Amino acid sequence: MTASEIDDESESGTDGGARIGFGIDIGGTGMKAAPVDLATGELAGDRYRIDTPQPADPAAMAVVVEQLVQHFDWTGPVGVAFPTVVRNGIVRSAANIDDAWIGVDAAGVFGAATGGPVHVLNDADAAGVAEMRFGTGRGRGGVVIVLTFGTGIGSGFFVDGHLAPNSELGHLEVDGVDAELRAAASARGRDNLSWEQWADRVQRYLTEVVKLFSPELIIVGGGASKKPDKWLPYIDVGVEIEVASMANSAGIVGAALMAPTSVA
Repeated sequence: MTASEIDDESESGTDGGARIGFGIDIGGTGMKAAPVDLATGELAGDRYRIDTPQPADPAAMAVVVEQLVQHFDWTGPVGVAFPTVVRNGIVRSAANIDDAWIGVDAAGVFGAATGGPVHVLNDADAAGVAEMRFGTGRGRGGVVIVLTFGTGIGSGFFVDGHLAPNSELGHLEVDGVDAELRAAASARGRDNLSWEQWADRVQRYLTEVVKLFSPELIIVGGGASKKPDKWLPYIDVGVEIEVASMANSAGIVGAALMAPTSVA
């Protein structure tokens, strides 16, 4: 499924057929969920958060997913944004979760916990889907890259609105170093950098991204996007750069959009 293939008449929730979906956004420290109005991208209820269990292994996280779903009395399809590479529901990497996840059918694990169909996708991909459907990327064609600058650098890669999943552009090697080690938002505090010094690193990273992929637009999100005036004025890579607009709800909204369509 792509971001442009969400069928406007096929999603349903516990409210008897209204276009409400359900998304879960899983991070290294918290697991958040909410119902989502699929027509507007707005949350249809207050976001509910539970700390990510430690260790963050499949059994422990399945319990939390079940609790999140039960909190909202949700019985329909579920989308899950997961901080890993996910191919056909199978986890292929583990950064902020337990290594026990690698090779596991996450869609199957969470489906058993929720009692319904589940689609699992990379968390940055989910945020990108939300931005392309309702946010800064809406209506934009060509190559659009959504980058989230936080603990690491997440990426969502889109061509004419279609998601190319698991791009992992934060792991590009730049000057012999994994890019996110130097240019993630976390590097600014860790290395005691001023905003301008950190922006120099981001500029170097984005220069490589532009050289390799020639995007029409780069959308920047994550924690650093809350203070764009502190660093974006120092960035010029010859490509339009805009700030993400979906904020903390992006992962939940994107996950809900990509949930399996319900069966009548």
